[in-house]
Amino acid sequence: MTKIGNIAKNTSYLTFALILQKIISFSYFTLLARYVGPANLGKYYLAISFTSIFSIFIDIGLTNALTREVAKDKAQATRWLGNVLGLKIPLAFFALAVVLIIVNILPYDPLTRSLVYISAISMVLDSFTSTFFAVARGFHTLKYESISSVIYQLIVLMVGYSALLLGGGLLPAMGALALASSYNFFFSLSIVRYRLKIRVRALMDRPFMKEILMISWPFGVYAIFQNLYTYLDSVLLSVLAGDTQVGLYQVAFKIIFALQFLPMAFTASLYPAMSTYWHTNREQLAISFERALNYLIIISVPIIVGAIVLSDKIVLLFKSGYDGAIWPLRISIVALLFVFINFPIGSLLNACDAQRKNTRNIAIVTLCSIALNLLLIPRFQAVGASLTVLATSGLMSLLGLIAVRKIIVYRSDKNLLMFGKVFLSSLIMGIIILVGKAYVNIFLLTIIGGFLYFLALLLLGGLRRADIISIYESFKRTDKAPDEL
Repeated sequence: MTKIGNIAKNTSYLTFALILQKIISFSYFTLLARYVGPANLGKYYLAISFTSIFSIFIDIGLTNALTREVAKDKAQATRWLGNVLGLKIPLAFFALAVVLIIVNILPYDPLTRSLVYISAISMVLDSFTSTFFAVARGFHTLKYESISSVIYQLIVLMVGYSALLLGGGLLPAMGALALASSYNFFFSLSIVRYRLKIRVRALMDRPFMKEILMISWPFGVYAIFQNLYTYLDSVLLSVLAGDTQVGLYQVAFKIIFALQFLPMAFTASLYPAMSTYWHTNREQLAISFERALNYLIIISVPIIVGAIVLSDKIVLLFKSGYDGAIWPLRISIVALLFVFINFPIGSLLNACDAQRKNTRNIAIVTLCSIALNLLLIPRFQAVGASLTVLATSGLMSLLGLIAVRKIIVYRSDKNLLMFGKVFLSSLIMGIIILVGKAYVNIFLLTIIGGFLYFLALLLLGGLRRADIISIYESFKRTDKAPDEL
């Protein structure tokens, strides 16, 4: 099979697995939320957020560097893997010790601490799993990682839900994560050892380790800021407002997180073309970027309007006690527009060798996020955290577009015109749903609203038949020549 064919096949595997992951993960989140209530849900995700922040200190960008270097020279895979393991093993002990010390210094109750202890096991196992799968990625073998990621979520769902049904509570539910992480660890290890025939052992080649660290540190810096930006808000919310507010906030956060497979799948297909255009056709690069933004605007805006109108119905999925999540959801979901368009912005900067600008932007946004959370959470609790998400997501888009303008001739007027048409069509849909939600089944009403949205968009000239075909083809075929995009 050709290299392009492998890329297409791997992208298909990952895209399909990503969709299944999100569906299974959100299903489990909904069940968990219904069974444990906002306060315990807050404890559960506080533990995950807490350990996720420290997970980067095990990896420090080593996984990304490992994939890239193995892809360059597969004959050196054993040497690279061995020395990365030689670095990560002491780092894992260090990160684990830091987690245990800090969680016992902070005024958490015994249940929260126990949840953190179990989550820390997953943190260590997941870090080494990512290392083994990084080697597989370097060999352009993503099928097993894709399969394993779905099985991981199924283990969490089945074991965790069974524990809830049997009245086990939070600790067995968190134990389901550790069990799934153990499976993932041994599966990824077996793929490297027996499928790729690579000897797995820790090496201590100090000069080579220094070389690895020089390559990995830019990836590590970006990942540190990204992890802080993604998870620190939940930790701050717990400290400043309590676990119940974390649970309410997670309802909005999880919905946004679940929907990210849409831009991720789209940009997975777009990124290789952007890389090619950067070297061969800058004008086409600009056109592709503008179209990408248009497509993601078309997808995100009606979701935002629909979620705002139906927010009171959506929180009912999580049972009573989640009424306090309505406004955090309404505020956070507006950020979905910025979250979506940040994917092609980031992809373009990376494709054009401007990844340092991405790192600079995420650093600025993270610092602003911390400041805003410290200011807003004590006053507005989960609503304050949601306002921070909206403000910082918009700031990330603004900084990214400023950087994009220095690389390509970006004509924002076309995207603004599309936004106007999409917003008007979404408004029509929103009014229909708002009026009809008291009389019509919510699922049927959503289908009707979606149909009316696309009909209005077609009538306004915001969507053409050629656009629909183009979107379909971008997902269907990822091995097309750049000029076909």
